Amino acid sequence: MTKNIRSLFGQRVRQIRLSKNNMSQEKLAFECDLHRTYISDIERGTRNVSLDNIEKISKALEVEPKDLFDFTTID
Repeated sequence: MTKNIRSLFGQRVRQIRLSKNNMSQEKLAFECDLHRTYISDIERGTRNVSLDNIEKISKALEVEPKDLFDFTTID
């Protein structure tokens, strides 16, 4: 079964977030100036994320935006 890009993107955001000293969704949301439930929706693959918010998330996670699309490390 293939996963859609929203689901893969959400898994990747979660993977990177947890690699940052188990950063909470709440802390990531605060750093991005986004709502915690929005981050949760992204990680569950139910949000279609805008380019502006991808940039905010990548800055908060201290990674390049392209790194959020590297799905090769997802199980």
